[in-house]
Amino acid sequence: MTASPDGVDDPGLARFNALGDAEERLLACCASPDWARAVAAGRPYPDRAALHRHAGAALDGLGWPEIRTALDAHPRIGERPTGGGVEAAWSRREQSGMDAATAAVRADLAEANRAYEERFGHVFLICATGRTDTEMLAAARRRRHNDESTERAEVRVELARIVALRLERLLDP
Repeated sequence: MTASPDGVDDPGLARFNALGDAEERLLACCASPDWARAVAAGRPYPDRAALHRHAGAALDGLGWPEIRTALDAHPRIGERPTGGGVEAAWSRREQSGMDAATAAVRADLAEANRAYEERFGHVFLICATGRTDTEMLAAARRRRHNDESTERAEVRVELARIVALRLERLLDP
């Protein structure tokens, strides 16, 4: 099937292409205004693959200050947000792997978060979807030993994973 220029063969994409408040809604996917502006400006997308390519390229083009803006919108792993917004709801869903965490794992993760933040100056970011509490803890412990350059690269990979998942949630609420 050939995609139409406005995504009409995909109701979620067609709805996204027509949004009047696309930039605002995209901020729930990635809190960087530059990223949201670039992705909204790329509309209409003929298919989801084109949207994801453009979104990925826009993310890759962000400087570290804009990545930090995106990071600052994310809760700590293990500290699920209580807010009522879309981003908070998505974060709670993404961190469902923490639901069965023991008190000991929660305490260890809080310590790992503290050590990570002390080292890098920002929240530990991981795409929590599909990961267990112990997998996230192991990643936090491992990554706090990265050098700055290696860690920034890992942050970008994890942020891209989160953004891709959230874009799909935006298209198919």
